Amino acid sequence: MSNDRDYKPTTRLVHGPSHSAKWDFSHHVTPPLSSSTTYRLDSAERGARGFSEIGQHVEDDGEPPVYIYDRLDEPTRSILEGELCDAERGECCVTFASGMGAISASLGSILRPGDEIITHPVVYGCTHSLFTNWYPKLGFPVHSENLNDIESVEKLLSEKTRVLFLESPANPTLELIDLGALRTLTDAVNASRPSDRRLLIYIDNTFATPFCQRPLELGADVVLHSLTKNIGGFGTDIGGAVIAPKSMLAELLLYRKDFGGVLSSKSAWAIMVYGLPTLPLRLERQQHTALEVAPWLESVEGIVRVSYPGLPSFPQRALAEKQMIDFDGEFAPGNMIYFEMDDAVIDAKGFLNYIAKFAYSVTLAVSLGHTKTLIESPASMTHSSYGDSSAGGATGIRLSIGLESPDDILRDLGEAVSASRVE
Repeated sequence: MSNDRDYKPTTRLVHGPSHSAKWDFSHHVTPPLSSSTTYRLDSAERGARGFSEIGQHVEDDGEPPVYIYDRLDEPTRSILEGELCDAERGECCVTFASGMGAISASLGSILRPGDEIITHPVVYGCTHSLFTNWYPKLGFPVHSENLNDIESVEKLLSEKTRVLFLESPANPTLELIDLGALRTLTDAVNASRPSDRRLLIYIDNTFATPFCQRPLELGADVVLHSLTKNIGGFGTDIGGAVIAPKSMLAELLLYRKDFGGVLSSKSAWAIMVYGLPTLPLRLERQQHTALEVAPWLESVEGIVRVSYPGLPSFPQRALAEKQMIDFDGEFAPGNMIYFEMDDAVIDAKGFLNYIAKFAYSVTLAVSLGHTKTLIESPASMTHSSYGDSSAGGATGIRLSIGLESPDDILRDLGEAVSASRVE
């Protein structure tokens, strides 16, 4: 008799665990939604047992856990966490109310006053805001350095450096970070450090998703996701996830309990039932379209730069082919495209305004990983916290490919380019 581990990840995302002590899977084809904020306790002893189990890893096998209160743990969210952990090949997963909740908790649960972070210069705008507006006030200095420049990173390192933080591909420019090179660096540093002071690699894997990239296998210690984006996939639910070593689980759960940023069971259910099972299907279709749209953008006069890992011209193409691999071992460049315009040839603002007013298949909106194709200006929108165009160019455009016909997307983009050409 086959074990569910014998099946490919694409199949496991559809079916989930064949059995879970967290719920009766024997009779439910679709995982159930738990909507109770509190749970009946049969005895004072059972209540005491439940509180004593807080912070422990809940397996699919063995004794069913004692559920007490939604903010501590509940079945639907717990099942989702198990599936996310499996998809990323991790040891444990804790979900939160948003992607930023996950980032804040993952760092806040391990940092101590005086600990320092080195972050890549280009990250999501709200992450940048967290690092520049809040962490210095809390006693966590954050240094910005190109994490592909290992020599410069080494010069910044001190005994206080606790985390190297990055996105790969980076939002919005799609620059990649060589995780293998960072792993070599951190291993050398950690050889002389105690286990509780190890230098850790944190990566936000929202752009790639576990379908396109499993960073833990490439050398990362902690993987972060905005479940709102590609994994959720339908633009209906906000959530975040931390996939980490089991040694971090108790602190993550305690942090979530005390700070309260818990993912709702209803959002967990939607992500588990609609988002995860369709992730490979959606990403494969979106990649197919991106591989048509990106070369077309390169051919347009007035578009001076197109960044997409699937293009032969992508500067880090060899690294992309090494790191961005799907569940079947195929190159998986993803569904995100970034491009910049020459404002003397194409009015970038006019281009976006035309899209907003006239396009049918392309929507001017922030967020990404949606079933709909979304387009935005990072410098003035998602990355405006930088205060300049350092997170991409002033005329840079971020394009998240959806499920529409490639021909229709190209038609709307083409009409917008024609309408916004500078006379």
